[in-house]
Amino acid sequence: MNRTLKRIFNLASICIKGPGGKVGILYCCIILGLNLLEIYLSMKMIMWNKDFYSALEKYDATGALYQIGVFGIITGINAFQYLVATYLRQLVQIRWRTVLTNTFLGRWFSNKAFWHLNTDESSKLDNPDQRISEDCRLFVDRLTGKALDLISAVISLSTYVFILWKLSAFPLEITMFGETYYIEHYLIIVAPIYVLISSTLTHWMGSPLMRLNVIQQHREADMRFALARIREFKEAVALENGENAERKIIDNRYIRILDNWRQRINREFILGLFTRPYYMTVLRIPTFLAFPAYLAGHVALGGLMQLGSAFMRLVTTMSWFIFSYRELAELSATTNRLANFLQEMDAVAEMPQPVEKTETKDGAFHVNDLTVKDPSGKELLHIDDLTIQPGDTVWIDGPSGIGKSTLLKTLSGIWPYCSGRLAVPQGKIVFSPQKAYLPLGSLAECVAYPEAPEDMEKIQNLLQLVGLNEARHQEQLKKATDIGDDYRLSGGELQRLQIARILYAEPDWIFLDEGTSSLDIEAEEKLYNLIRTQLPQSSIIVIAHREPKGLGTYRHIDLWNSRSGSQPKEKALSEPDTALVPA
Repeated sequence: MNRTLKRIFNLASICIKGPGGKVGILYCCIILGLNLLEIYLSMKMIMWNKDFYSALEKYDATGALYQIGVFGIITGINAFQYLVATYLRQLVQIRWRTVLTNTFLGRWFSNKAFWHLNTDESSKLDNPDQRISEDCRLFVDRLTGKALDLISAVISLSTYVFILWKLSAFPLEITMFGETYYIEHYLIIVAPIYVLISSTLTHWMGSPLMRLNVIQQHREADMRFALARIREFKEAVALENGENAERKIIDNRYIRILDNWRQRINREFILGLFTRPYYMTVLRIPTFLAFPAYLAGHVALGGLMQLGSAFMRLVTTMSWFIFSYRELAELSATTNRLANFLQEMDAVAEMPQPVEKTETKDGAFHVNDLTVKDPSGKELLHIDDLTIQPGDTVWIDGPSGIGKSTLLKTLSGIWPYCSGRLAVPQGKIVFSPQKAYLPLGSLAECVAYPEAPEDMEKIQNLLQLVGLNEARHQEQLKKATDIGDDYRLSGGELQRLQIARILYAEPDWIFLDEGTSSLDIEAEEKLYNLIRTQLPQSSIIVIAHREPKGLGTYRHIDLWNSRSGSQPKEKALSEPDTALVPA
């Protein structure tokens, strides 16, 4: 419990210290002031109960009608107070959610935590998308609701105790075994005992809900992820007739949801066996407990209703834990998920750099004593010494599984399972992945990614140069909305788009991993020639299984023997017809 409270405080501190967060504190103070007004109106309502029922007891029609008017005024002010407080609370929620979401997004993208963190089903960190989108909202919602309600409950509790103490200034007379006992202010004593017993029973019967709520969210997110993957890879699923296999996967995940759901509703049913009768009787039990005072002649009917009202408000306030149990369980589970997520992301920032990375002085790209491994620690390849000069064209070749793509990740600095030294030149470097990426956005934004599409004429010319000049491409270019399902690119078209993206960026260094593997040899040669023509001063490093014709003179780095510990072989080749035989 202490750990959870500390985590709540830490997350709340993030909300408050962020941009605009302190304004939320001002709003919270205003809300507390409005809640104090609600307490004052509750006191007036307690007095109203006495005056109204006393008028009824005396058959005073004029007095009763007057009290009905008073009731209307109190109700109107109370409604206005509630609406303003709710509106301000929602303003606080959107401010603090924005701060919290921006904080998590910042750390998620900082140091490439989104890449380094393992987020598969075996990981402690599950569904980061839900943590950011759903849990940030839920945490702020529950925090602003329950925290303010708790402060108000503490303040109102002392008020209602004082009122009930004054109203119950008479003893309860109990005769047992011939002896008479008098209990002064017995209603003050009965209320906390009544609520304490009820709260203990509520926690005892409902505590498993916290764990079940965490599991439920996890499994719901797993199913959403499975459905999203079908949407992402719908073409592959359709071509391979994978409907039945995918349905089985989704059915299995849904069965896991149902299993936990049944446990949840069983536990909620058990909890409801107590809480539901409690909710239904909490407004009447106070009157029943005050009834002996009426029978003993200590109070009239109006006084009985006043006592019942005061006692009811005291019990209701003290029952805050019972009424808020479900939301508190959600707050606890959400807090721990967010705190664990934050801890994992912060750990990425403290990870030691596996490769010593410096800035080169001669403008070249230097690799020294580089060892690349897989996550299990198995060595993939080793490079003693490699230098790539500015303007060089290099073809890196090797068998499948040797670690060519992993080498690219290592050179970019994102692969942690490696050791060695890198000297990286200044200038703009682009690492183009093996799988072409089509981000959310318009076609122009996709070409300019990750920059903004500022030069539309340049984008249009590049699309024509790479062969994306059909009518549907030009039509899509005119749209400013996200690319929809009606606009689909084949694997080859995606790679053409990737080349257009490189040309738009005009980098000094280009690392291209199987960037033309989906194209025929003729189209590949044209695109390579286009890169070399458009970017004559750029260094181009191509990872590919086949000879990259169209790049002019280039160096060939052969990784076929690197796994055995030998230094990769290197050849200087002249374009275009030199035959290559793997060593």
